[in-house]
Amino acid sequence: MGEFTQVLKGRRSIRRFTDEPVSDESVNAILEAVRWSPSWANTQCWEIVVVKDQGVKERLAETLPKGNPAKKGLLQAPVVLGVAGRLNESGSYKGQVTTKLGDWYLFDLGIATQSILLAAADQGLGTVVVGLYDLDAAAAVLNIPAGVQLVSLIPVGHPAKESLTPKRKEIAEFIHHETY
Repeated sequence: MGEFTQVLKGRRSIRRFTDEPVSDESVNAILEAVRWSPSWANTQCWEIVVVKDQGVKERLAETLPKGNPAKKGLLQAPVVLGVAGRLNESGSYKGQVTTKLGDWYLFDLGIATQSILLAAADQGLGTVVVGLYDLDAAAAVLNIPAGVQLVSLIPVGHPAKESLTPKRKEIAEFIHHETY
């Protein structure tokens, strides 16, 4: 098994972190992975907010609903990445949306997010994608400007414990040949 496959298969959603700091080198390696992520017509519509300040993390945690299992991890993680995208760039040509699916920014942010998760795992770090929160309130905390949409928050840190491998579908359960 290649190194990439090992990282891919070994990555887990981590919701509890140690207090060990995340080095600037590791953060930069993660951001470099985003930099090299593919995007629609190379628009690179992503904007990443790097949060290390505990006060900002506390205000972000307040935007998560009660019972969200990622809340504690968001407060524990030394770094939280706010993943946002500039609207009306990806999937557009000369200011006009060109696809039936509309603005393509979510697709591009999905690719960038996968790069964040895998690069962090490659650095020995844990992550979890947080999507259940008050987007507008969190965007206000991060001072996200008009024309940019905050999509997810990603706590990054050293895992407090190992997570079990979740059951995966067999390839035969989702593949179709020639037609659906």
